[in-house]
Amino acid sequence: MVEKIVNTSGKHKTAVARATVKKGTGIVRINKIPLPIYGNYLVNQKISEPVNIAGEKVISKLDIIVTVKGGGMIGQANAARTAIAKGIVEFTNDTVVRDAFAGFDRSLLVSDSRQKEPKYFGGPGSRSRYQKSYR
Repeated sequence: MVEKIVNTSGKHKTAVARATVKKGTGIVRINKIPLPIYGNYLVNQKISEPVNIAGEKVISKLDIIVTVKGGGMIGQANAARTAIAKGIVEFTNDTVVRDAFAGFDRSLLVSDSRQKEPKYFGGPGSRSRYQKSYR
């Protein structure tokens, strides 16, 4: 019999996370580091949200391995949590879990497509202009 494996991805700004969900013992790793010791407190709480919402009953039967590249700390955390949530929903096919994720935060199931606006000529950034001088 073939083992069921689900690959999902999540994006936020320039960060891209790829999650692999398979049957297992409840291990969650981000870039080969176990979730409880990954990142600082805020990042850890952000990534733990889908795991906590799904509950110990669901997570204890899964192994989740996430690789994250690009962006900063918070962008990577948001991308990872989206990838984890999508993977759990796709693996379990449980509408109760999907509704719990959607009720908590829509960005758990939908990647954030917003990007930085590029800098244009005539100013220091995308919108601001250099100060006008008459002399």
